[in-house]
Amino acid sequence: MLMESRQWLEQELEQIHKWERSQGKVRIWDRIGRIPFALLDKVTPDFIQDKLGKALDELGKFVQTGGGYLSSEKAVANYFNNKQVRTIDDAAMMPVSAMDEAADRVAGTRTNIATVQGASTGFGGIFTLSLDIPVLLGLQLKTLQDIAMCYGFNPADPKERLFIVKVMQFTTSDNHGRDAILKQMGSLDAGSEKARREMVSELKGWREVVMSFRDRWGMKKMFQLIPVAGLVFGAITNRSTISELAETGAILYRKRRIQERLASLERDSQPAGL
Repeated sequence: MLMESRQWLEQELEQIHKWERSQGKVRIWDRIGRIPFALLDKVTPDFIQDKLGKALDELGKFVQTGGGYLSSEKAVANYFNNKQVRTIDDAAMMPVSAMDEAADRVAGTRTNIATVQGASTGFGGIFTLSLDIPVLLGLQLKTLQDIAMCYGFNPADPKERLFIVKVMQFTTSDNHGRDAILKQMGSLDAGSEKARREMVSELKGWREVVMSFRDRWGMKKMFQLIPVAGLVFGAITNRSTISELAETGAILYRKRRIQERLASLERDSQPAGL
């Protein structure tokens, strides 16, 4: 039995649509932030370029099999106050408001971890920057998986892992890219096998996630190349990265759960036999 009214669900969905429309604006900082790494490419040490290449490979493994990043279903119980929530199926039966609160706890926990991690890798400047890439990638994947479970979606499903990578791509894309990604997400959730195959074949898309992440935070990461001073910039950069990603993931998963509940209400309202 659903716990929210149709009116409430429709109002909340409209608020999400408004948020999606607002995502077309690219901030000046982000435009500027893409410049430095284009210039730094020529002087970026090979070991950092190697780390970026490995990050691309890891994303591919994550989509295909989960790799070493797949979250445990047991984690979902840590984010709900309700002790009866022990599995993803349990979470899927909770009110949307309870899912929101659980996702907020994920965001708070992961953001704090990112702050400490960014400060520690930023302290050593160029010498520890390469460590930041795989650690932050893993933190991003774990954050989105935990949020997915809070809304009752299972990252063990390859479709959900693909959706997670698309969320990462969404946060680093421009307005045109974001519109296209939202359409892809809609097709994926509608069960389009053609859309799934197209996205799985998009190795270019996985590369865009890694490279656009690098470009977007280029200006901030450039400061992280300075030992000690990088501590502050590393903490701020990683904190804002995870904070924005968690917010985006929660909104997009919330949208899917609300749409599913509206669809359920629509089915229940149909006369028997139709």
